[in-house]
Amino acid sequence: MVFSLPELPYAFDSLEPFIDAQTMEIHHGKHHQAYVDNLNKAIEGHPELASRTIEDLLSDLDSLPDEIKAAVQNNGGGHFNHSFFWPLMKKNGGGEPKGELAETIAKSFGSLKEFQAKFNDAGLKRFGSGWAWLSVTGSGQLEVVSTANQESPVSKGLKPLLGLDVWEHAYYLKYQNRRADYIAAWWHIVNWDQVEENFGN
Repeated sequence: MVFSLPELPYAFDSLEPFIDAQTMEIHHGKHHQAYVDNLNKAIEGHPELASRTIEDLLSDLDSLPDEIKAAVQNNGGGHFNHSFFWPLMKKNGGGEPKGELAETIAKSFGSLKEFQAKFNDAGLKRFGSGWAWLSVTGSGQLEVVSTANQESPVSKGLKPLLGLDVWEHAYYLKYQNRRADYIAAWWHIVNWDQVEENFGN
């Protein structure tokens, strides 16, 4: 399987003023593209991996040849995480989740506000580069976790519902070192419809 860069589901400037067009263009076209290119390079010469999806590779890293395991975790994780991330945002997003997801968040964390505080904390306290996630555990519980670098929750046996990239390349042009401001702004563009779809699948 040759992996490819997915198209953004919106224009580069659609998320302004919360995320600027230049950041989106570089983040998608340079950073994500590099993960795709390096992932394809890593699995070249391993025809036995040709039929496997990125989720399959990441959920069973121990089955991979030792010489490519780290490259697949890093670049495959980068590809999966970003492919998952783009649809989680939309123009005129924000607001609140509805239906069963809203009920489950309230039951799991006390309220949407308490969930958001915990999620924000996971993103703020991630030292260096990484992600904050809302995921479903193997036992069906909602859990907020943070992963380092491009480690994916899929590799931990989790099903991601919502993820936030807190690498500096995701926000530095507009927010510089103000990660908290970036996280606060990001809630205005969250695509809850997509999160609800992830929850239902």
